[in-house]
Amino acid sequence: MKTSVSEVVRQEILRNLGSGESLIWAGNPKAGLLLRPSDALMIPFSLMWGGFAIFWETTVLNTPAPGFFALWGIPFVLIGLYMIVGRFFVDSRIRGNTVYALTNRRAIIISGLFSRTTTSLPLGTLTDISLQEKTDGSGTITLGRPQPNASWMSGLRWPGLNQSTTPAFEFIAEARGVHDRLLDAQRGAA
Repeated sequence: MKTSVSEVVRQEILRNLGSGESLIWAGNPKAGLLLRPSDALMIPFSLMWGGFAIFWETTVLNTPAPGFFALWGIPFVLIGLYMIVGRFFVDSRIRGNTVYALTNRRAIIISGLFSRTTTSLPLGTLTDISLQEKTDGSGTITLGRPQPNASWMSGLRWPGLNQSTTPAFEFIAEARGVHDRLLDAQRGAA
């Protein structure tokens, strides 16, 4: 089994397997700072939001406006800074803490920014499994029907708001091979 998963994480996965359950594949998403397709919209939007918020705040601070206006602009500046640069680092950190596993019974996603969350998807209940593959063989396997507006929201990566996204094995190497193993395991689990 070719994998980039550390032995510690592999042991964590193995401890969570049920009786008669066997590990077929384990992997991690690509590490580092990445651009997503949703960034084609998010980057211009974040620059407009952040630019206006910073313009507002500097204008208020340089005029004799009431102090309330200066306080009012601070959250908008912070949100703008997060959307412009912070979200890329949060996304990188979340992916760095994520591990995927495929067993003969379920797909498992262990991830989190501040704490670990385990998502377990029984193979027999999975529908609408789709593969998005790049020319280098890497890609994303979506494990269910995509949520409306999911591509727009995926660019934000607000901590704690992953509930609105469809579970997926994102940015994995050899995506087609994993996809084929997933379909084979799903046929075997039925």
